[in-house]
Amino acid sequence: MTGRTTFNAGEICWTDLQTKDVQAAKAFYAAVFGWRFEDLPTPDGRSYSKAYLDDDLITVIAPQNPQQESSGTAAQWNIYFAVADAGAVVDETPHAGGTVEFGPEEVEDTGVMVFLAPPGGGTTGVWQPGTHTGTARYNESGALAWAELLTPEPQAAVAFFQQLFGHEVTEYPQDDGGTYTTLMVDGAEVAGIAPLPLEDEEDDEAADAGADADAGAGAGADTEDQALKAGWQVYFGVGSIAEAVAAAVAAGAVVLVEPERDGDEDAGRVATLSDPQGGIFSLLEV
Repeated sequence: MTGRTTFNAGEICWTDLQTKDVQAAKAFYAAVFGWRFEDLPTPDGRSYSKAYLDDDLITVIAPQNPQQESSGTAAQWNIYFAVADAGAVVDETPHAGGTVEFGPEEVEDTGVMVFLAPPGGGTTGVWQPGTHTGTARYNESGALAWAELLTPEPQAAVAFFQQLFGHEVTEYPQDDGGTYTTLMVDGAEVAGIAPLPLEDEEDDEAADAGADADAGAGAGADTEDQALKAGWQVYFGVGSIAEAVAAAVAAGAVVLVEPERDGDEDAGRVATLSDPQGGIFSLLEV
């Protein structure tokens, strides 16, 4: 078990899900990861749910805002970088080439939230901790294990995060001639940045996923396209990827990327899925 009580600035500390159907999402993710839930009210009379493994807080499942609901937006997993001063990050974001989408906003005494976007897009959460520091477990079964940004402007995005958080980087050349870059804090890799697939690659992948997507329960015809847009991909650890994928499919998931081994021979197997409300997430065998 990799327990966490604090996070350094520039580490990914938290993730949450915004969805149109909190109750359905709870049932789905309980079937996949074994999470238990504690429901709490929202100011508008609805409720959100804290997800736990045993007594350790893992994530939150929250309702979409009215604008997201009315526009038919698919469910979305968000990731958050830990920061010491959210206001300073907001001030620096335009100078780094990004945009501030929301905040800073105090979330009672739990912390301060910001959403921003690097060059090329990809909504990115920022969290200044108060009483809530982040996920209580990391890189184990049922917990956050990795996150990576797909972007059409990988070099600009890397420079953006370096300017905001002082990340060091490691670059891994890929067989297709591109580069996979990892952001690092104190010598440890904390997130990845990868180029968005070229249009012809998107077409091939979408065709491969199309038959599964058409058969999926409630995922929508555009789910495979959403998986290939700029944005963060959140990875959760699993002990057996075959068992986790089978449980997810039985609960209504669509498999977008079949289980395969990462390019790093030391890395675990990975798969990408869509939940019944269109929320895209990946599994990583740990």
